Amino acid sequence: MNTKQRILDEALTLFSEKGYANVYVNDIARRVGIKAPSLYKHYKNKQAIFDAIIAEMDRKFLEQAGLLHIKGNDALEDAAIYRGLSEEQLIGLGKSLFLYLLHDDYTARFRKMLTIEQFRDHSLAAAYTKQYIDDPLSYQGMILERMVREGVLRGEDAEIMTLHFFAPIYMLLTVCDRDPAREGESIRILEAHIRQFNQIYGRKCNEQ
Repeated sequence: MNTKQRILDEALTLFSEKGYANVYVNDIARRVGIKAPSLYKHYKNKQAIFDAIIAEMDRKFLEQAGLLHIKGNDALEDAAIYRGLSEEQLIGLGKSLFLYLLHDDYTARFRKMLTIEQFRDHSLAAAYTKQYIDDPLSYQGMILERMVREGVLRGEDAEIMTLHFFAPIYMLLTVCDRDPAREGESIRILEAHIRQFNQIYGRKCNEQ
């Protein structure tokens, strides 16, 4: 791990332990084992470190998406991929993404930090909303809307369909964050949720 990556990793750890507002650049530099002037050669301030953490988290997610044979950042291409998946494949993909979000250490620390800090800092509250509400709803909404237009799914309101799909998954993720012992139960519910969503909105199921 190079110095720039170490700075991000140690900063994220400190943010998740102490809160964003309570961590200073000197704290991060000390944790990395360098002086603050050396840190400034890589990042101009704490906000730049925070922005780089988000960029790294997004990079890691896209890498994971690629391993699962989806794009993760192109709704039209992913809609075409989802269109060709069986229900069992959809469930497998859903479980894999859920477990990644739950167990990837980098992602979990970032979510923990924002969950706490959203009540202390308006800008971090906005970052939380964007990262875990607005962006997922927008992306999944584009996928579902495309699939409705192509006749793969049935439904009149893609926005509501997206809420029906995403809200239980988000809820299960937060449940597991608070109580890891409920992971097995949450995975079972996730599978049942995907099956029921497919029964409600899947064209073939509705036309039987």
